[in-house]
Amino acid sequence: MAMSRVTKLYAVEDCKIFPLLSDPAGGTAMYGEGIDVPGIKEMEISGDVEVKELRGDNGLLDSDSAISNVTVSYPHAKLSLDVLKALIVSTVTDSGTTPAQKTKWSMKQGAKPLPYKIEGKTPTGGSDAITGDVHFTLFKCVMSSFPGLGFAEEDYRTIENEARAVPLASTGEWVDVEINETATAIDTTATPAP
Repeated sequence: MAMSRVTKLYAVEDCKIFPLLSDPAGGTAMYGEGIDVPGIKEMEISGDVEVKELRGDNGLLDSDSAISNVTVSYPHAKLSLDVLKALIVSTVTDSGTTPAQKTKWSMKQGAKPLPYKIEGKTPTGGSDAITGDVHFTLFKCVMSSFPGLGFAEEDYRTIENEARAVPLASTGEWVDVEINETATAIDTTATPAP
């Protein structure tokens, strides 16, 4: 019997981003190793549909539409300098020795957003299959607003990230939703696109 194509979506347990190293038209996209998005709180995917109407003879003759934009937002609870480095042309440097070690993220003038893949998943049982899960993957994203960094008075600061997703030039892959009968971890190895 085939697996159901309908499921609940409960919680988010893990999220990783993968730097997009290459995406040649007609070739194979390549990704770097996955980087954990620490303390993932939510993964929301939304989009816009552009509608065009053909009018004439004092009436509506036809209508057509196209998906014009897909975005993903993924707030997370902890700051990761490695995530920032994967989102924007920047550097992370470690220095010093205990008890004076430092790690520093630096962005300089001319920094540009970098493309990446993002994958998030529910915990085991976050789908209708008791031992299963659900994965959402967007294959090529670029930051659409600067990450929400800083501090909050007498409270924790949530890091806010938002990106625009576009199809891969190599394969046209855009968004995947995968329902698994048995839960699977997000594979973090550097890989070619499917």
